[in-house]
Amino acid sequence: MSTMQDVASHAGVSAKTVSRVFNADPHVRPETRDRVERAMRETGYVPNVLARTFRHGRSQSVGVAIPDVGDPFFSAIVRSVETVCAPAGVTTLVASIGDDPERERDVIEALLKAQLMGLILAPVAEDQSWLEPWLEHTPIEFVDRPARGVEAEELREDDVDGARRAVEHLVSRGHRRIAFLADRVHPPSTQRRRDGWRLGLRDAGIEPGDASDDADRAGDTTGASEHPRHDLVSLEATDPESAAAAIARMRALPEPPTAAVTANARVTMRAFEPLKRAGLAFVGIGDFPMAHALTPAVTVMAQDPAELGRRAAERALERFESPAEPAREHALIPMHLVVRGSTPAPR
Repeated sequence: MSTMQDVASHAGVSAKTVSRVFNADPHVRPETRDRVERAMRETGYVPNVLARTFRHGRSQSVGVAIPDVGDPFFSAIVRSVETVCAPAGVTTLVASIGDDPERERDVIEALLKAQLMGLILAPVAEDQSWLEPWLEHTPIEFVDRPARGVEAEELREDDVDGARRAVEHLVSRGHRRIAFLADRVHPPSTQRRRDGWRLGLRDAGIEPGDASDDADRAGDTTGASEHPRHDLVSLEATDPESAAAAIARMRALPEPPTAAVTANARVTMRAFEPLKRAGLAFVGIGDFPMAHALTPAVTVMAQDPAELGRRAAERALERFESPAEPAREHALIPMHLVVRGSTPAPR
């Protein structure tokens, strides 16, 4: 583990200057700041959080870094973390990463520099190996998405089984042509749910027949299998207009779908009106406020983000005293089917 003096020598400055850069002193010249920050990265320097805690008073904050604080799923995680932390006198600091992987490191490092008792993270980037030095001092719990490039504790939903059961429910209603609507392919959860959609069809004796089949048989899990080309798959439902366009395209097929699985609550909300107008039955993955009050009320595979947040917060607080303890929590939390009015039999 490198020290502040190692960084100072690497950057050609004093240890006091390194300290000023770390504490965001506005009087440090930009070129000096850039040189010191580059030296921190190159030497793998992480400030001794526990030592600073004992000198200046124990941190009383847990951080939560998520893609979107406005997403019902992630906001429920935040509320649950706050429910665990507040009675213990611990403040919850929340940061939104957004969808840009390039922002992830800056956002997370800003939180970690606050001497957190722990961090709860739903990443968007493909690699978190740079977090390795921080894990020696700070408990980090990954939620919803797996850690990549680093060994860390993970808690997430059983996405594959949830999507498989959504298809199973639609098949039980008599549907055979079942579409899959998503808003992006990047998050691992979308990939897992697409895999669950395919598995559900195959369980029912329906061959998905998408281009990923050949790639899967060839052992390629990073190419076509991540970007399926299929008439009944859309990854473009990023807003109501694109969701409507995707559904219109599918409805114009010689054999149009009679039902759909929507990959998350965002997509369900965007696609609700065009799905309703098209007369398609649908199951949404993830419940959301007012889903039960719409017409038709939305059948969902309900996740349990509150349970994710609760377990992650409790585990972070438990590990604060021994953050270097080997990661051991790799939990899959099942989804459950809530049947409402959006899954009638085919017309």
